[in-house]
Amino acid sequence: MTDDLFPEGTVLIVGGSGGIGQFVCREFAKAGANVALTYKSNKAAAGKVVSDIRELGQKSESYSLNVGDKKQILSVIEEVEKDFRRIHTIVYGAAPLAEQVYIAETTTAQWNKAIDLETNGFFEVVKATVPHLRANGGGSFVHLGSAGHLRWPDKDGLSVVPKAANEAVIQGIAREEGKNNIRANTVLIGVIEAGMFLELTKQGAFPQTWVDETQKLLALKRWGKPEEIGHAAVFLASNKAAYITGQRIAVAGGFGV
Repeated sequence: MTDDLFPEGTVLIVGGSGGIGQFVCREFAKAGANVALTYKSNKAAAGKVVSDIRELGQKSESYSLNVGDKKQILSVIEEVEKDFRRIHTIVYGAAPLAEQVYIAETTTAQWNKAIDLETNGFFEVVKATVPHLRANGGGSFVHLGSAGHLRWPDKDGLSVVPKAANEAVIQGIAREEGKNNIRANTVLIGVIEAGMFLELTKQGAFPQTWVDETQKLLALKRWGKPEEIGHAAVFLASNKAAYITGQRIAVAGGFGV
């Protein structure tokens, strides 16, 4: 890919140390972007991603961030601005491991945790970065959402609902900030061989019957690869998608088609 896919500065990937986030970071670097990434607790994983990106010839730094802490969000944004001057893209992929439970059996504590960490966190990141994008001639938001928007996955509400709220915010940004050359789009993530799916599989959350039924809903009879999420995110953030905003790309193997 050419070096002019992105302006000078960096992409900021919130949740870049995660199972899918790591691959998204590397795909941006392969496309010629500098990468700033955040991690909550896995400093070692973040460090490995930074090292890999630097080996690809791009600048990279990692920052500790709890998206439930508004002051810390503001502090990290300031640090990224000092290190890279400009943030041209914000990719939001921070999400807690979602317990698999029916809506009627979800506790208030589970609900509040999911909304606070994922939806309120996203809102605060948006609030902190929109002024920066406006001041620097525009930019792009890419939200890593859920293919559960296409067809409801039983017991996955603690993941799908917060992402649906974020999707509404993405639509609002696209509409309200287009005049400021700020775009906002979403990648809807299907069953990917990384991150939450692998961790929940290890915990026994998905029995063989679930696997069989889910496979029936896929047009492409395989699970997705994490780098395929990266490919879509890079496209939506790049100049090749300069006239695309308020849209969703489902990287989900034709889930529910």
